[in-house]
Amino acid sequence: MAGKAHADLQALPMLCHETLYVGVDVGKKTHVAGFISTTLLSRHQRFESCPALSFDNSREGFRALVDRISTYVPLTQVYIVMQITGHYHRPLLQYLQEMELPTYIMHVQKRQEGLLKTDKRDALGLGNLLFNQLEKGIQVGDPMQAVRRLAPPTEAASQLRGMVQHRHELTVESTRRRNKLTSICDEVFPEFTHILKDPNLPTALAMRKRFPTPAAIATTSLSALQEVRGKNRSLTDAKLLELQQLAAQSIGTKDPARLRGLSFEQKQLIAELELIQQHLEQLEAELTQIVEHSREGKILTSIPGIGPTQAAAISASIGSIANFERASQLKSYFGWAPSVSQSGYTLDHVRLTPRGQRQMKLTMYLVVWHAIRLKDCEWAKIYERLVPLKCSFNERTRQYTGRAKVMGRIAGQVISVIFALLKRDAEALSTLPFGAKLPDPVLYDPEIHHQHRAGQYRAFTQQKPSNVIELPPH
Repeated sequence: MAGKAHADLQALPMLCHETLYVGVDVGKKTHVAGFISTTLLSRHQRFESCPALSFDNSREGFRALVDRISTYVPLTQVYIVMQITGHYHRPLLQYLQEMELPTYIMHVQKRQEGLLKTDKRDALGLGNLLFNQLEKGIQVGDPMQAVRRLAPPTEAASQLRGMVQHRHELTVESTRRRNKLTSICDEVFPEFTHILKDPNLPTALAMRKRFPTPAAIATTSLSALQEVRGKNRSLTDAKLLELQQLAAQSIGTKDPARLRGLSFEQKQLIAELELIQQHLEQLEAELTQIVEHSREGKILTSIPGIGPTQAAAISASIGSIANFERASQLKSYFGWAPSVSQSGYTLDHVRLTPRGQRQMKLTMYLVVWHAIRLKDCEWAKIYERLVPLKCSFNERTRQYTGRAKVMGRIAGQVISVIFALLKRDAEALSTLPFGAKLPDPVLYDPEIHHQHRAGQYRAFTQQKPSNVIELPPH
């Protein structure tokens, strides 16, 4: 590969008046870049025969890629595309953005059966897709094959991305340990929940940590139980005595060997859960501080239903609002865009798209759920107005069914507000002269929202150039 590419460089002049399209097949230790241009395609006839370069996942390798690009075209005439593959693409992506090279991303493509699989062909295939869409203007039918230019994330988004993901992972681990502790309680002392409904709350965990078996609770003194109870006054002395009676007559497992194993496991799980909760508290405090001191954080938390945790997740997921040209793109990215199936008169079905970020789907659901429960909130008013119109009424339960479609409608409107406010702020900052003082961000205004719903306010939209050509008068 290296010899052939060297021969291409000797026989091919610098493509000063062309644009070079580079596709990068990302690997763990080694990446492969494929180079496509009009002249290269004309010379090699097929894109699979165009030159390629294998380079290491290191700063020296990245420098070799930029040096090779410089032998073809100036760095201002290159576009690069890569697929999102785990985390291996991030160092290269960061390096290219530091070099201010236009970088595009696309979803991982499923390979057609029967085609030869090589890293070189994959890289050249990516470069060819970028060439067709940008150079030739070819539109793809499958949106998964569309390339999207990636703008560098904001400072707050860069800090929040890893922290938000870590918080999600800690939450999952906390849930797993809670489920295990619940199963142990059901086997060792099932009557425990008669007194303490949730066996994983702080008081319950302190009780289980101090007295791991029913026998330990039944034989201890009331003063010892009062000491563990602490300041939880809902757990009265009468309930403590009832707990001892239940422990003395418990139907839990009596096998000594099994009890020793479960007690040891329970002790470790409680210690792990306490450590996870401690880390979650520290993480959420840091997330809140970053959100409160960032422009996008102030904008997002001004919208009803969005708290610091949700604002951190949204900001980290978006990265930069410059990555989205329309609100519909942001809705699709969040997984709250409608998927329409329609054909003639027999098929007409609308449902939520299965695509989008799973975590953002849940985040926006929680945002809407909090918003519709607030008093004097425009989202709650919209929800109350649409539920009788869009939902079916169940005569037996005397409740409306199908409320999810209304929540989906409100989620789409919330995302539109998020897009409008962040886009307006980004465009205002882009027009500021260098060194000028930053103005305060424009926050959500419930009065403007009310005027908009009443038809007295026009929503923010980007000005697009007109396609109408005016001829000069005769």
